[in-house]
Amino acid sequence: MDYSSNSRWTLPVILVCFFIVLLSNNVVFASHKVFIHLQSQNAVNVHTVHRTGYHFQPEKHWINDPNAPMYFNGVYHLFYQYNPNGSVWGNIVWAHSVSKDLINWINLEPAIYPSKPFDQFGTWSGSATILPGNKPVILYTGIVDANQTQVQNYAVPANISDPYLREWIKPDNNPLIVADASINKTKFRDPTTAWMGKDGHWRIVMGSLRKHSRGLAIMYRSKDFMKWVKAKHPLHSTNGTGNWECPDFFPVALKGTNGQDQYGEEHKYVLKNSMDLTRFEYYTLGKYDTKKDRYIPDVGSIDSWKGLRFDYGNFYASKSFYDPSKNRRVIWGWSNESDIFPEDDNAKGWAGIQLIPRKVWLDPSGKQLIQWPVEELETLRTQKVQLSNKKLNNGEKVEVTGITPAQADVEVTFSFASLDKAESFDPSWTDMYAQDVCGLKGADVQGGLGPFGLATLATENLEENTPVFFRVFKAQQNYKVLLCSDAKRSTLKFNETMYKVSFAGFVDVDLADKKLSLRSLIDNSVIESFGAGGKTCITSRVYPTLAINDKAHLFAFNNGTEPITIETLDAWSMGKAKIQY
Repeated sequence: MDYSSNSRWTLPVILVCFFIVLLSNNVVFASHKVFIHLQSQNAVNVHTVHRTGYHFQPEKHWINDPNAPMYFNGVYHLFYQYNPNGSVWGNIVWAHSVSKDLINWINLEPAIYPSKPFDQFGTWSGSATILPGNKPVILYTGIVDANQTQVQNYAVPANISDPYLREWIKPDNNPLIVADASINKTKFRDPTTAWMGKDGHWRIVMGSLRKHSRGLAIMYRSKDFMKWVKAKHPLHSTNGTGNWECPDFFPVALKGTNGQDQYGEEHKYVLKNSMDLTRFEYYTLGKYDTKKDRYIPDVGSIDSWKGLRFDYGNFYASKSFYDPSKNRRVIWGWSNESDIFPEDDNAKGWAGIQLIPRKVWLDPSGKQLIQWPVEELETLRTQKVQLSNKKLNNGEKVEVTGITPAQADVEVTFSFASLDKAESFDPSWTDMYAQDVCGLKGADVQGGLGPFGLATLATENLEENTPVFFRVFKAQQNYKVLLCSDAKRSTLKFNETMYKVSFAGFVDVDLADKKLSLRSLIDNSVIESFGAGGKTCITSRVYPTLAINDKAHLFAFNNGTEPITIETLDAWSMGKAKIQY
């Protein structure tokens, strides 16, 4: 994935446009010069105030996309884009870490780094495939010149008997795939995991762009994994989305939670693409015509920026893999920092985290995916507290004590007696993003049924807090449930370079039982939330100045006129993941 331009810094186009208005061209140019200078400025001191305790991050410096996650001979492998020389994007190599449980990690030497003509200007994202004979191979994008011409290369382990696969070789017959004249050579990257069709041919997909606006999933086929031929048509394309990067294409079972690794027509399929213009992802569900090698989104599966997302917050460049040890599909996402300028990241000596791996499967409705933190995370749970049958009237809150609120795992189920007080859903909101509605209807705006939820990383009097909450609306035909993670009051730090946004998504849930559940993983500067059992997920990055370490508090609250009952609340202090540097 490409972060070489000023616009990488974080976030949606809205923010970029905002700063274009505020900053003169001279300031932007000067900032870009600083950015280039900082690419190779080694971190002398690493500030630990907002570093995570149980999320994966290296000892220091910049990270971005998770690459080529795989399970091989009893070991999980995570490769990721890493700058070994600084805390901003640049000098990218494939860092490599291994684990037995997806939570505790051993960092190894980088596996792939620029060294040959086919990748001398960059080793960008890619995927792993296990070939017949239990032979792993990595496909990755190499940058061959200063114009960012992109080609697809492969690498193999130097010693297959090494349990950690420490060393990787890039054979001299690279590159395997070079773009033809019909392809934008600077928008041709991030090969997927390969799959084999019934005809015995391998298939992979790369993300690309045609005519400035049409996103493409370009397909290639091969008999032997060495000689690849471009298909006459892409697996799928959509106009108006802009460039597709970090594509992912995989099957999901129609029933149950088990993962799938066979690409037959009896399954449902997921096509995910990352949007480099907006810095968020969307996915569709559909069918895979194996004879025509075409992906067809289901009717009603929105194939645009307003489609379904794995996560409605700070989550990007995700990559999934099939885990045969537990028969599950696992997805990994990257979360960057919410400070805008590279000087901020350079000052603290690190930037970016990998989010908790999530098991993913098809919702029984067949209309969306469900995600849930991998079960191994629960081994870090320590001190536990519980609440039950606690009623909260309008304006009331209850503190959750007895745990470490800055580093916690919280599961709560709320119930309510009636839907009658649900606010009317304004028809003009139909074309708005959920986060825009959340911006209008924040946690401190009194409602009918909601807002109610958790105030995380909070000070005692809520001067700082990041509320994660539900609000229920009554539309013409049904009820609409909004889940918000609102960072507007997350920090008292007044800094125009801090991105404090209201992330939100609608939750497709049946309210017949008049209950809503929420799980939030709180880890110093990140809050990962899972609404209604993982139907809607939101990640926020925040940087409190007061609500840090043992000064942080956690509350459950209700600011709606309809009384809310906390049926059950289970909260745990979370221990630190063991990461060997």
